[in-house]
Amino acid sequence: MSEIDKIVNEVNASMAIEGMPLTDADKERIRISLSNKEQYQKILRELILKHSA
Repeated sequence: MSEIDKIVNEVNASMAIEGMPLTDADKERIRISLSNKEQYQKILRELILKHSA
């Protein structure tokens, strides 16, 4: 298991404890964010736009 997969699994476990397990899309966003800085910036902008009032 890669380091990125370990991180994704740890985040998912923590979120599941709180009753909010990650979706497959969430897991993929984390994988991309950890492996590609340019994509991370794009994903960050998209999420901020999506959740801004």
